[in-house]
Amino acid sequence: MRGRCPTRGLERVRSSKLAIKPQLSHERDESSDLIRDMSRAKNVGPQGLTSAPTRLRQIALAAKDLARAKYLLTHVIGTEVIFEDPSVGQWGLKNFLSAARRKVPFIPLGGDIIEVVSPIKDNTTAGRLLEKRGDGGYMIIMQTEDARKRRAHIEAEGLAKVIWGYDHGDTVCVQYHPKGTKGGMMPELDSHTPSPNNPTPLKSRFSPWHACGTDHKVYYPGMKRASHLSLEGCVLRLSPGDLGHEAAAREWEEIFGVARSRDQLTFTNARLGFIPGRDGEPEGLVSITVGVNGRDKLDGILDRARKEGVCGEGWISMCGVKWYFVLTGVVEGKGKL
Repeated sequence: MRGRCPTRGLERVRSSKLAIKPQLSHERDESSDLIRDMSRAKNVGPQGLTSAPTRLRQIALAAKDLARAKYLLTHVIGTEVIFEDPSVGQWGLKNFLSAARRKVPFIPLGGDIIEVVSPIKDNTTAGRLLEKRGDGGYMIIMQTEDARKRRAHIEAEGLAKVIWGYDHGDTVCVQYHPKGTKGGMMPELDSHTPSPNNPTPLKSRFSPWHACGTDHKVYYPGMKRASHLSLEGCVLRLSPGDLGHEAAAREWEEIFGVARSRDQLTFTNARLGFIPGRDGEPEGLVSITVGVNGRDKLDGILDRARKEGVCGEGWISMCGVKWYFVLTGVVEGKGKL
């Protein structure tokens, strides 16, 4: 891919008035405009039983070439694989988790996760998505206070169809059919019950997460090593002809209880926005925004992206998704970390 990475990325200024400001002039697109709008949004969604604190804990991607995806994400972002889940083989997948399914790798973005799956059997959901749309988004995985209670509400009201889940020990995991929600991603809503070893599952940045395995001591160090990274948000495109981006956010709010600010979902750690559908463009994940604390670390990401030839017009292209990297920890007026 020919393009240019930003010379300085974007800066997220930490002050009483949060802003995301572009540090370069590049081709404007809807997703980058929305990324800037996300930082200024105030929660105006209904409260009480309608919404509950919810964390955007994990984003799953689907890729045809798992080895290439694993290399690009770990090398360019400068992180590592903290878990590979062999159990996903039962669904014909392999994966990896990166702290941001042959075995599925998980990559950490601090305490939040980027997962990449790849089919090893025919007729899997991920395989059908890859045939239809190519590499790109697969799942939005959220963490709430009580996923069991929310499931009961969803089923009682007929809001979405449960396709898989489990309820064991301190963990509740529920996957919902993607056709029931706008945005072209399979939603999953999970929860951990507070315990002496995990007293604040939502608030603690590096809290245990069931998808990474049963032993927190094994994957926790990898999350800590990626503490300079943070999941800031993502953008979903609606299906062609669907212009109701605010209606999409309202739908997710009503089903999953995520607080809303106009056309954006306001997670405790991130924002999720929607953009109107466009002819010739599939619905699904358009972009992911990652915060980077440290100018040297951000410059390293951009330099590695240039060398790998994955720079677009102001973004980095990996796994069929535009990645925006924003500098965090900048004091307004001083411009220094």
